[in-house]
Amino acid sequence: MSLKKKYTTKSPIGVFDSGIGGLTVARSLFEFLPNENIIYFGDTARLPYGTKSKETVVSYSVEIAKFLLNKNVKMIIVACNTASSVALHRLRQITKIPVLGVIKPGCKAAIAGTNNYKIGVIGTMGTVQSFAYKTQIHKYDRNIDVYSKACSLFVQLAEDGWTDNKIAKLIAKEYLTELKDKKIDTLILGCTHYPILSETISEAIGKKVKLIDSGRETAKEVKRILERLNMLNEQKPAGKHKFFVTDFQKKFKEISERFLGQPIHDVKKIKLN
Repeated sequence: MSLKKKYTTKSPIGVFDSGIGGLTVARSLFEFLPNENIIYFGDTARLPYGTKSKETVVSYSVEIAKFLLNKNVKMIIVACNTASSVALHRLRQITKIPVLGVIKPGCKAAIAGTNNYKIGVIGTMGTVQSFAYKTQIHKYDRNIDVYSKACSLFVQLAEDGWTDNKIAKLIAKEYLTELKDKKIDTLILGCTHYPILSETISEAIGKKVKLIDSGRETAKEVKRILERLNMLNEQKPAGKHKFFVTDFQKKFKEISERFLGQPIHDVKKIKLN
């Protein structure tokens, strides 16, 4: 599939994730690119991606990308760490528009931020076992020590809104003690759910440790790319936001609005071919 000049500066940016975690990426896009139209796709019927095979995740990602391309998006953001680690190459084969994942921007920011060359990475078990962040960091600098820790319970804490209570703090302390002992000075939040817990994470790991929000760094990179391509939508008013899901989960609206930091009105359930 190749795109001819279907899109313009007013065309939307497509963002997709296996569920709702990618809404923290969308939130950063709203902040840095308030005039951009955004289409968010959450594959809520088939989450989580972390337990699926590489072939399955690539297949799902291609299906979603084709849906977004049919909406004439000018750029695709893969706001899912699992899909970012395995599907980017294939997605770039089916379209000529920019396709960006969340791993590389987060790694670049962490490398720029570390002073002692000790970087921590936290994420789901799937992300940690893929070594995606460690591999990407070592492409830039093999002298950096990378320490990873799976913090799977953080996902449920974020979705339940348990972000700063006693239980969240105890779990964060238990998870992060190992990384704290490694004397890291920079910590990558390698799951799009985790920024919701940033205050609790910072308290547990130590306030001097720099937290890198991969989604936020991705939004900054999106802006740089669109500026370079002269594709920024600079016309006012603020951009329009549309949301598509493959299944409505319980408390979807409540959780999504917490992640996004604003009300959600236009949500449609669709079935992919």
